[in-house]
Order: sequence, then C-alpha cells, then structure tokens
Amino acid sequence: MPDHPADSILVLLETSPNGELATSASGLLGAAALIGTPVALAVVAPGEAGTIAEQAAERGAARVLVVETDSMRTQLTIPHVDCLAAAVAAVAPDAVLIPNSIDGRDVAGRFAARTGAAIAVDVIGVSRDDEGILVHHSVYGGAYTVASAATFGPIVMTVRQGAVDARAEAQAVALESLEVSASGAASAVIESVEAVAETSSRPELRGAKRVVSGGRGLGSAEQFALVEELADALGAAVGASRAAVDAGYIPASHQVGQTGVSVSPQLYIALGISGAIQHRAGMQTAKHIIAVNKDPDAPIFEVADLGIVGDVFTVVPQLVSALAERKR
Repeated sequence: MPDHPADSILVLLETSPNGELATSASGLLGAAALIGTPVALAVVAPGEAGTIAEQAAERGAARVLVVETDSMRTQLTIPHVDCLAAAVAAVAPDAVLIPNSIDGRDVAGRFAARTGAAIAVDVIGVSRDDEGILVHHSVYGGAYTVASAATFGPIVMTVRQGAVDARAEAQAVALESLEVSASGAASAVIESVEAVAETSSRPELRGAKRVVSGGRGLGSAEQFALVEELADALGAAVGASRAAVDAGYIPASHQVGQTGVSVSPQLYIALGISGAIQHRAGMQTAKHIIAVNKDPDAPIFEVADLGIVGDVFTVVPQLVSALAERKR
C-alpha cells in the first residue's frame, strides 16, 4: 500500500443498489477538503470498483480505496466496519467522515466502540485550527452552534447531508485495492431483498436543496395538497411536522425534526407549522427559512428569515400563482 498524505481525511462513501455513489458523497468530500486531503473508501460489489472510483474522483477524492466483496449483500454493517478498520490502519487519517444516514450512524457507532475512537454525530460543519480538527454541531433544538474536538486519535464523525456547501475540485482517478480480513463479528444476515420502486418528480427529502413542509395548520390530508402544490412549483421536496404526520396527513417518511429527518436545504418553507423545538432541531440549519402562520407568536418566527403572518390558504395560492406567472 503506498504512503498517503499526512493530512489525509478518510471518507466512507455509500453506494446505491444500482452501483452509483449516494448523493451524500459530494458534501462529505467537500467537507474533507476543508480540513485535509480527501481519501475515499468504498465497499462495493465485484466489478463496480472502476465506476465508483471515477465518480469519487470527479467529486474530489485524491485517492480511492475500494473493497470488492459480496459480503455487503449478505451481512448488515459488519463488512463496512471491517473495511473501515483496515482503511484507518492503512491511511492513518486525521479524521474519518461518514454519512449521517441510518447505515452510516450504525457503522460509525460500531467502529468507535470497536476501536475506542472519539465520535461526533450529526455534524453540520468542520474546520481546523492550530491544534487540530474541530467539529461543529447545532444543539438545544438549534438554539446554539458549538464546536468540539477530540483529544486523542482520529475523530469519527457523521455529517448531516446538505449542511456543508463546500465542494472539492475534481481529481485524477487514483484507485487502490484494499485487502480486508473479516473480523467474524456477529452480524445480522440478509436473507432476501425485495426492491421497491418509487417514482417521483420531487427530490428526496434528505439532501434536498429546497423543502416545503406543512404542519397541523393545514387541517386535513386533503388540504395538505397545498404543500405539495407549492413544492412542485419550486421543484422542492415535501416535508412535514410530527403533528401533521401523527394526524395522518402524510407518511412518517416525510417527517422533519428531532425524531425524523434532519435537513439543511438552501430554502426551507414552513406552512402552518408552529415551530416546536423538536421540529426546529431538524431544520434550523437551513440557509434561508420562510414561515407562514396565522399565529404571530408562533415559535417558528424566531428562526425564520422571512415571516408571514397570515392564512396559508390565502398566502400560498397567491405565491403559486406568482411563480406560475414568472415562469411564463
């Protein structure tokens, strides 16, 4: 294995079932480039190494370590932890970046427990000072942004998708195969997989650049269609508060908040959402927040860049109409 840069930042990249890099890759490599030299690790099925390496290099990976194995199709998490442990031993990185996805958090936690590494989850930013790497978090429901650092070893962090705007420059492909010995650790076994095809013209909620969310103030599942109408006009993803989900207006997969999906879009529009702290915790890092609520004292206005006190059933149709006129 060749020597790696002294300031290497190891980035674990997720892949989709069709052999493509997950959308989180660009943000992770961009974050890595802010604090060092991005070195990517991808665990792929046999035959996918070349394609994944090219995609990673396009997104800024200076080097790409690839492990081709069928075990990722038969076991949950453990193969990725084994590969990550081997990559850290080979690269000796200053930090390890992992997507803040369900699988990513599982891998990060298992790896930190196995190696005794320091861990930081749901990171919204990274930086470096004279003493080393700093990680930034949004805490107390988004009321504060704090920085922390590890006092030993490479810190392992999961990065919230969409939180980091920086992007790394494309690099020439530098592919390295990584030899990994299975740890034999107990793992859940995948017995069968049934693909569920979902077709939608809207972007995926996690990582979307624009999100329109609705709350209990929409009144019913039928009237929640107003949220979807505005989202379609803006090319945005559809989100919801927990109250709207609990009321049955929309499936739980659209829930934004502490117990749902955390988002950091360029634009977040909250319609009929009061702004409980649990909801704000999942969206307050959005770059621009617009809120529409008939209650002038709604907590959502405390974090909104633009607040409109009014009836969503009056304001939103006017906004949709104005957007339609602008497109003509």
